[in-house]
Amino acid sequence: MYEELERNQQEVIKWRRYMHQYPELSFQETETAKFIEEKLISFDLAVKTKIGGNGLIGILEGKNPGPTIALRADFDALPIQDEKDVPYKSQKPGIMHACGHDGHTAALLGTAQVLSQFREKLKGKIIFIFQPAEELPPGGAKFMIEDNVLDGVDYVFGAHLASDLPLGQVAVGEGFTSAAVDKFEITIKGKGGHGARPHETIDSIVIGSEVINALQKIVSRQVNPLQSAVVTVGVFQAGNAFNVIAENAKIEGTVRTFDEKIRMKVKEDIHSIVQGITAAFRAEYSIDYLLGYPALYNHERETELARTLFKEEFSDESVIPLEPSMGAEDFSYFLQEKPGTYFRVGSRNEKEQTHYSHHHPKFDFDERALLNIERSFVKIIAHYLF
Repeated sequence: MYEELERNQQEVIKWRRYMHQYPELSFQETETAKFIEEKLISFDLAVKTKIGGNGLIGILEGKNPGPTIALRADFDALPIQDEKDVPYKSQKPGIMHACGHDGHTAALLGTAQVLSQFREKLKGKIIFIFQPAEELPPGGAKFMIEDNVLDGVDYVFGAHLASDLPLGQVAVGEGFTSAAVDKFEITIKGKGGHGARPHETIDSIVIGSEVINALQKIVSRQVNPLQSAVVTVGVFQAGNAFNVIAENAKIEGTVRTFDEKIRMKVKEDIHSIVQGITAAFRAEYSIDYLLGYPALYNHERETELARTLFKEEFSDESVIPLEPSMGAEDFSYFLQEKPGTYFRVGSRNEKEQTHYSHHHPKFDFDERALLNIERSFVKIIAHYLF
């Protein structure tokens, strides 16, 4: 199998570069879904489409009974202008694969292509999950699960390229490794007026400033110091004239947590702070609070298994601890339903073009990392089904 993986790498890279040239935004990935479907059909897999929107799966059933393993890749792009100078640069202005989802999909297609050649020896079933809309809450995973994509699945695994890790390393970690991500939008309605007569107004900027200062004290004074939380305000908009007191102000931000109780407490604290401060200044308010992806929890048993298998496949030194991050990932929904783990595969080399962070306009990666994702997936499948 591993010889076949290496033999097919140029084709996998070709697929990746095609998708990189023709990216599609979250919930709009119709042509990418068709491309994936065509490949899966060419591998002689059973295919189901339009799962939770643009999602689809390829099904590889062995000749003998056994467990069902799901492998997942995402395939949406980001609203970012591609600034790379490469032949496979995005052909769509303002849209690019800046997080490696084209690579994830190409690698899973390559895995499916090779494993389909060994179905006679397969003891069980593989579900190749191709998920849209990872980048935009509420995300695609939730809708695919609601469409029963995990029915009958015993274990689920996923991988993400990592531009902060050198090629050849694989990061594995149990427990919480990605935070829950929530978004809030606060609108403060005061009473506008002349800048020279503040006593006749209710100043939304002053009130908004008080709110922002109070929000910063949630983590420092309301959350256990041994727990983790982030409250970040990214937008504060009000007014458009130097001598006019603004009637309305808008505040937007994000909350990141691991523990669900703390997640709910921060939400309650934000509501309480805004209610109290606006009441003190006789202003009105509204809050739009979006609970986004839950925290991603890697199951201990499956994570330890992956760690052992990857050390066999690569080396002891190549497998490193996966440090928790306040970034978010909607693979967390899959892991809420089924045991499994989500790992990261190093994709940077000595060249500067592979050093840019994910979501950067010049993001790119060493395409040899695709083979490492495939080798990891095949190693997992070989353990369970061969």
